[in-house]
Amino acid sequence: MDYYSSRISNLIEQLSKLPSIGNKTAQRLAFHIVNMPKEQAESLAGAIVDARENIRYCSECCTLTDGDICPICASAKRDHRTIMVVENSRDLAAYEKTGKYDGVYHVLHGAISPMLGIGPADIRLKELMIRLEKDVDEVIIATNSSLEGETTAMYISKLIKPTGIKVTRIASGVPVGGDLEYIDEVTLLRALEGRTEL
Repeated sequence: MDYYSSRISNLIEQLSKLPSIGNKTAQRLAFHIVNMPKEQAESLAGAIVDARENIRYCSECCTLTDGDICPICASAKRDHRTIMVVENSRDLAAYEKTGKYDGVYHVLHGAISPMLGIGPADIRLKELMIRLEKDVDEVIIATNSSLEGETTAMYISKLIKPTGIKVTRIASGVPVGGDLEYIDEVTLLRALEGRTEL
């Protein structure tokens, strides 16, 4: 039996498809949206549509951006000879919050996971190797400390070693099985400063 009209039920159903949103949270959000001033609801809907239509991958580092190149890659103040490899854009944002890293990034959009059928061709490794044809001194591998992250780090290390480019891995301080986006800035900074060569 439906408790709500079809439009409210549909809104709840759509919201519950978002990650980490259960049915109760979806209901709360739906009622909040319905009770918003009309202009605010239209603004929210417009922002969602605008983001979906205009956000794409940076042609350099593959993070999400609304231009051809993201602000980090476009900045002349950044050290373009040092590339930090991360699994997703949220990890990039976590390192940016430390305010201490002045290099550039490369976003893989995933990690190698044979169990899930994700191989090297399914993440942005080809784009990384193309970038390494330019003048690069160091690649810092900052994948998560999970089995998939470690597998990805070792694979990338083996790919890059023959080029003569220095390859380092972020140090411990990041807990095994932890996701970078949930770790505090001090721990992330300590891991960055204590990185080791692979």
